[in-house]
Amino acid sequence: MKIESKVKYNCEKQLKSKGSPIIIVAAVHEAEAVANACSEKNIIISGICDSEKRKSEKPFNGLKVYHTPDLPKQFPQARFIIASQHVQECADQLIDLGYNEFYSPLELLKDYDVNKYQHRISSTYMSSRLDVCKKSHEYYFDDSKTYMRSLDVMITTKCSLKCRNCSNLMQYYTDPKNTSLEKIVSALDVLNKNVDYISEFRVIGGEPLMNKDWANVVNSISEKNSEAKIFIYTNATISPKEEQLESLQGKNVNFTITDYGNLSKNIDKMTERLTKFNLTFDRQLADDWIDCSNIKHHKRSSSELKEVFKQCCVKYIYTLLHGKLYRCPFIANAANLNAIPDNPANYVNLLTDSNNVRQQIRRLVKVAKFFPACDFCDGRPYDPSSKLGYDGRGMIAAGEQVSDPISYKEYK
Repeated sequence: MKIESKVKYNCEKQLKSKGSPIIIVAAVHEAEAVANACSEKNIIISGICDSEKRKSEKPFNGLKVYHTPDLPKQFPQARFIIASQHVQECADQLIDLGYNEFYSPLELLKDYDVNKYQHRISSTYMSSRLDVCKKSHEYYFDDSKTYMRSLDVMITTKCSLKCRNCSNLMQYYTDPKNTSLEKIVSALDVLNKNVDYISEFRVIGGEPLMNKDWANVVNSISEKNSEAKIFIYTNATISPKEEQLESLQGKNVNFTITDYGNLSKNIDKMTERLTKFNLTFDRQLADDWIDCSNIKHHKRSSSELKEVFKQCCVKYIYTLLHGKLYRCPFIANAANLNAIPDNPANYVNLLTDSNNVRQQIRRLVKVAKFFPACDFCDGRPYDPSSKLGYDGRGMIAAGEQVSDPISYKEYK
């Protein structure tokens, strides 16, 4: 069933015609490819917009970056190509600013050759990113399908670091645990039967390499989801065993390494081993974080909760933890810690809720406008400086360590 969409599929002819300035939405890796594709087709781009204000401080791929809320000052009228995977979310934000002409880049990227350009990331990684982006747009145009752009498969709450402001709440755990391989595989089997497509699986923790079965989890996902991309998020404190890496050869796997400087003590050893086994990796310096790790009951109204959810930058990071599916990692870990009251509206128990699982998943993915757990979160907006749906401190330094777990109120 096709939905009546404000975002248009065909764009090349319309964008080549004379009209208002053309802006690419989101200063993400995919925007680089969209800009290149536009250049190939003689489509003139006036700039890029992004919800994160800090991205407007420097050019992206030679194009000026505008902070999205400030666009009407520069461009009273404009046309937009949405490079982000969050199609409707981007369109809604621009609609709120008074714009009404949006295009998907699917037509532009149809014959795009990643090997033709020197991108800021590897060709392999760019190809993976574009595949996920294109799938997101394709499923956007078919509302009959239940689609997840990204699923965090959280295989452990153990972490080799203890970051004070971890957004996944690892700093609160006093007794962190691994999830068994059997439980992970069983939950993923249920999910695969009831979701039409998952573009990417992100194997995370904690530090996922602290679960001895991490490679078995990756191989199981790969065997049952051959088209999906698999990302392993690691802080490079632990160097994986060579036999584990060898088992991943030929799989659609990418290691995303966060470089915390001296804390990432095995980063050189890890990258050497990944290179040895021809495994793709992306090394990223730990950037500033959004302060969003506080657990507090805010007692917000329904309209306030809708705004928190609307502004949230992780509301599409579905999270699987101990057999339960959650909308985001904050809800998953706050529930697992008993730091919020137990409420079935916050999750789908894939291992026990045998009745109408598909409908329950669809409710969590497509219907809910916010979750009860959102009232315990400070918010995690793209732009914390706007303060819309946000009660945190703004941007903070990444990776500050604590020696002991942080105390919190526990609901029995």
